[in-house]
Amino acid sequence: MTQEQVQLIKNNPKYQKLVSTRSKFAWTLTIIMLVVYYAFILFIAFSPETLGTKISPDAMATWGIPIGIAIIVFAFAMTGVYVRRANGEFDGLLNDLKIDIEKEMN
Repeated sequence: MTQEQVQLIKNNPKYQKLVSTRSKFAWTLTIIMLVVYYAFILFIAFSPETLGTKISPDAMATWGIPIGIAIIVFAFAMTGVYVRRANGEFDGLLNDLKIDIEKEMN
């Protein structure tokens, strides 16, 4: 790919929209995950007795186990949200961009 082709792509409004939209979405998901992880860490630091409380008087498991599992499941769900949007909206924008660039290069 030549430098001219790279500049053609970078200057295309569809490319700029794709990069901007994808970046904002990725940062939003990143911030959400960081809030969840840090909230859990702060919860451990400032209220360890809550996570150490048994789920029921007869149970061996404490509340920390299902909360930890929920965080892992939430992380998988967030990945699914990103993949779904990437395969839908972002791929559509990318295909439109490819069509535009091919027209401009020919």
